[in-house]
Amino acid sequence: MKVELVTNLKRQATKILADLHKSKEAVLITEHGQPSAYLVDVQDYEFMQRRLALLEGLSKGERAILEGKRTSHAQAKERMQKWLK
Repeated sequence: MKVELVTNLKRQATKILADLHKSKEAVLITEHGQPSAYLVDVQDYEFMQRRLALLEGLSKGERAILEGKRTSHAQAKERMQKWLK
């Protein structure tokens, strides 16, 4: 992972962004020697958001199973019909 000072980002934003788009490698921005933010490509960020949403859905399902909240196949099929139309 590439690391850049916030002052370099201010001075060389165009170059840093061009390198980011070319390499697809996230850039860690530091302020006063401390991590401050990550700069990531838009497509990579959107992919991470979709993946996170999927993982949250799986987590909810696992929690429901542990709590004994289950539905029959017929009930699930009926609920899914709304989405499949």
